[in-house]
Amino acid sequence: MGIDVGSVSTNIAVLDTSGQVFDTLYVRTQGQPIAAIQQGLKTIKERNPGLTVQAIGTTGSGRQLAGIMVGADVVKNEITAHAVAAMHVTPDVKTVVEIGGQDSKLIIIRNGIVIDFAMNTVCAAGTGSFLDQQAARLNLSIEEFGGKAMASTTPVRVAGRCAVFAESDMIHKQQAGHQICDIVNGLCQALARNYVNNVGKGKDIKGPVLFQGGVAANQGMKRAFEEVLRCQVIIPPYYNVMGAIGAALLAQEATAGNSTAFRGFAVIDDIYLPRSFECDGCPNMCEVVEISRNDQLAARWGDRCGKWGYKHCQEE
Repeated sequence: MGIDVGSVSTNIAVLDTSGQVFDTLYVRTQGQPIAAIQQGLKTIKERNPGLTVQAIGTTGSGRQLAGIMVGADVVKNEITAHAVAAMHVTPDVKTVVEIGGQDSKLIIIRNGIVIDFAMNTVCAAGTGSFLDQQAARLNLSIEEFGGKAMASTTPVRVAGRCAVFAESDMIHKQQAGHQICDIVNGLCQALARNYVNNVGKGKDIKGPVLFQGGVAANQGMKRAFEEVLRCQVIIPPYYNVMGAIGAALLAQEATAGNSTAFRGFAVIDDIYLPRSFECDGCPNMCEVVEISRNDQLAARWGDRCGKWGYKHCQEE
């Protein structure tokens, strides 16, 4: 099992021993990762009553929290998880384009090895949350967004380097009388250009190219990337849970038949209370995150020196 906890969604993937996906779950985190993880595990358990978990891994921005909650065998960053999943689906993949709710990533792979990567975590332009916001402003559901873009035949040029400027430019185009479908298509093209010129700047982008993350559901973005990159863009079957799939594969490799550290589905009913404090032991002033489980200290992390680390908690 793999769990990918992001800012917008929490994803779970369940694989059999041969590495084939037989169940996935994509839920909105809604600012409550603990509740999302517990609800997700509950749903997976209800769907698969006889499920036996032999290995479990976590990834995403909430990977540390998820790892402590479930007793993860591996806790891996998103770059590693997405690259492993991409190579599992398409062994000869050379480029991975991943766009999530709050950030976007580019992974360069050659001969089955990650040789370069880049992330955009500074500006919201081009991320899923920005597309959600613009869809709502245009009175469209995010599911309709891609269809509208595909219906366009004459896209208008929209500024895409900044989320604020992009929105202002879209409003200007609306007031000038342009069709909504053309504006949406123009936005998709602008975001694709922005991605290639910023995240992909100086990178050797070659096919096969895999497009992963929730934004891959937008056919307008797929077409825009194909036009900008001038090559086919492949959307894998489980594009929205690829991080979770990668975490599951990494956990399977790490345990290699040994017993898992998974705490079981009992974590669904546990009570977790997180808090943070600032350590004043040195000039770093690290923010230390602490989580208790059923009124018992479970873990701390976030310090650079290890003073407040997980091992220290166990000794306490």
